[in-house]
Amino acid sequence: MRATDPILLAVIANRFEAIVREMTHTLQKAAYSTLISVSRDFSCAIVTGDHQLLASAEGLPVQNYGAEIQTKSMCDLHSDLRPGDAFLHNDPYLGNSHVPDLGVLVPVFAEGRHLFTAVAKGHVVDSGGPNPGSESMDARDTYSEGTLVFPAVRVERDYREIEDITRMARQHVRFPELWYGDYRAMLGAVRTAERRLAELVGKYGADLVVSAAAEWLDYSERMMASEVCKIPGGRIAGEARLDPLPVAPDGIPLRVEITVDEQAGHIDVDLRDNIDCLPAGINASVAATLSAVMQGVFSVVDPGVPHNAGSFRRVRIHLRENCIVGIPRFPASCSMATSIPTSRLINLVQSTFSQLGEGWGVAEGGVDLGASYPGITGFDPRRGVDYHAFFPVGNNGGPASPHADGWVTYTIPCVAGLLYRNSVESDERRFPVRFRALRIVPGSGGPGRFRGGPTVEAAFGPTLAPMSVSSLSDGYETPAHGVRGGAAGSLAASYKVDLDGDREQLPPAFDVELAPGEHVIGYACGGGGYGDPLERDPQAVLEDVEERWVPFEDALDVYGVVLSPREDERYEVDVPATSDLRRRRRPLSATAR
Repeated sequence: MRATDPILLAVIANRFEAIVREMTHTLQKAAYSTLISVSRDFSCAIVTGDHQLLASAEGLPVQNYGAEIQTKSMCDLHSDLRPGDAFLHNDPYLGNSHVPDLGVLVPVFAEGRHLFTAVAKGHVVDSGGPNPGSESMDARDTYSEGTLVFPAVRVERDYREIEDITRMARQHVRFPELWYGDYRAMLGAVRTAERRLAELVGKYGADLVVSAAAEWLDYSERMMASEVCKIPGGRIAGEARLDPLPVAPDGIPLRVEITVDEQAGHIDVDLRDNIDCLPAGINASVAATLSAVMQGVFSVVDPGVPHNAGSFRRVRIHLRENCIVGIPRFPASCSMATSIPTSRLINLVQSTFSQLGEGWGVAEGGVDLGASYPGITGFDPRRGVDYHAFFPVGNNGGPASPHADGWVTYTIPCVAGLLYRNSVESDERRFPVRFRALRIVPGSGGPGRFRGGPTVEAAFGPTLAPMSVSSLSDGYETPAHGVRGGAAGSLAASYKVDLDGDREQLPPAFDVELAPGEHVIGYACGGGGYGDPLERDPQAVLEDVEERWVPFEDALDVYGVVLSPREDERYEVDVPATSDLRRRRRPLSATAR
């Protein structure tokens, strides 16, 4: 039986999305940690019984786009699946993004068949590694991460918790109540999906629902093929570079080759010409690599194309084993896989498309974590408890596109603007911390016809007791570049400020102890610009100056816009002077063109 009625197909497809949104609501409301309940560092998805990503709603791409690999490994490892099962899965060698992203998988049965798998995945506050938060740039291999890895381990049988598993986990992590609370919230989300999918099958029958899922994926593939046929054909290549690291003192080069076959409606993305895995925690998992490529590809197609396995079929991604952005060879560490080098790879893919011509591709987005996105650890004397939290308070500037300025609340590339920044007031209530500043930095976005998003200055420190602030980052030496004449955004920087007000610049990887009265200051990266700044609408430049997105002097020096004072102490564009200045500044070749 097939859901040939397009209205019925739309109803069932939207029901899948609605179920994922209910999963999302359940998980966010029930989670214990602020990283999940406030910052929303989690994702939910439905995968078909034959391991195709079906629906992911507003999940983070870096967490969701490998879910189908995880469900396959679950089935490969367990031939005795049955209703009431649930599995813990955070193994990057079996389809997960990286170890701190804990997944809970529930196979969904109806009429005696395994029809779907519900997946909830969240970044837990600790996974038992040497450092709070359990992410390590210095991990030489997966053994030195010291984390608790669940390779699709059964945690419930017949809807009953296998307490040996959860007891072991709680014993291994620093904050067992937070870990267990977040795990139970994820379990609640996937059990919610299990019930809702059973209701859907009860209404329409298993055959029709499975058929509708297959048709929806086929439809998504046709939409993607149609979009690819609109892209100029040809072969393009791009390069990028991560900041220097102890294991790579000259930085880490990344390369991509993209071939667009507009006749067949296929895109080939080749990452095989990249360096081998390094003895550090910065190797990308397969899931992180695939998500980075797809995120870059989706930047050049209509946003209405569903993000599922159907559209993925039109993108062939070529990887090799033992590659830093490919198939890691065990025991290479993927500890930081979701941020380094994945964010740079996203930027590389999306910016390389700009070589196809005007109107294609987007610039690079800011990649910093630093003091804007640190981990904080300490003792809260108000409550008499230790605390640790990932603290996303700052912001990287988003990339400019051919049609718009960069997103202000972009966060970092791998979350595509979906990670929430914490509320200052809420953070000051939850933790013994006080903010001294949280403000946009004018002029930090890369200039262009459309400018990159600006970064934020974030300054905070402890109030009652010492606090450790730690982070591992990129973007201190290599900025987010612009494309098609657009300029790069500002570099990242982090500082420690002591009681006398003296600043100490911090390295990209730091762990500093702050006494009450001391604080850190973090500047993330500005986003890259798109197009020649001299082509920006002069009226938009005037508005930028009035709204303090850019400094007054940048109007003349960068954008070639002459602003004249008015009687009301505001400014207006001097149109003749601006036209003359821009004409003189443009290269002769550009004027002739």
